[in-house]
Amino acid sequence: MDFLHLFKAGGVMMYPLILCSFIVIAIFIERFRFYRANRSHVDRLAREIPEFLERGDYAGLKALLEKDGGIPASVVLAGVEHMNLKVDQTSLIEGAASHAAGLLKNYLNYLDVIVTLSPLMGLLGTVIGMIGSFNVLSVSNGQPFAVTGGVAEALVCTATGLFVAIIALIAYTYLSQQVSNFVSQMEKLGTLYLTIVEAKTE
Repeated sequence: MDFLHLFKAGGVMMYPLILCSFIVIAIFIERFRFYRANRSHVDRLAREIPEFLERGDYAGLKALLEKDGGIPASVVLAGVEHMNLKVDQTSLIEGAASHAAGLLKNYLNYLDVIVTLSPLMGLLGTVIGMIGSFNVLSVSNGQPFAVTGGVAEALVCTATGLFVAIIALIAYTYLSQQVSNFVSQMEKLGTLYLTIVEAKTE
């Protein structure tokens, strides 16, 4: 039984399920590339940030953070860029971290919806297919054995829905873990920066 036959057997709900699978793949690729492009060398920054702050070399620290280019570095950069202004550094760091977390979580809610929605769409497609199969019995010359074949084909939609949900769940879990790692790194660098800055201003 080839793919095209299975696709047709699944009924009309196979179309949104296939669309959902493409969305999952597209989001995963986009987020994976985004996370890879916005990583920071956290261990190196954790060593060098205190050195620049102790020397009072804010220009050098700014250049270091800009060269790193990662999201965790950008959180600290938000504070360094306003070092000469009389503003609350804690609020700046927290605001930058909150904005960065929002960027990191982009599109993940769509994966969460697909995880829940795909099995329901698959079940709906199967129910529609089974209704069509049992209609065979209402035909005067209907063949009862055709019902079992129709039900088996209708179950393709449920199987497809479950498969899409599983793939979406795996993608969502992996990407959520990446977000957690970024948040942990932002907290590490932000806390280190604020601790030294507050100590120097006392």
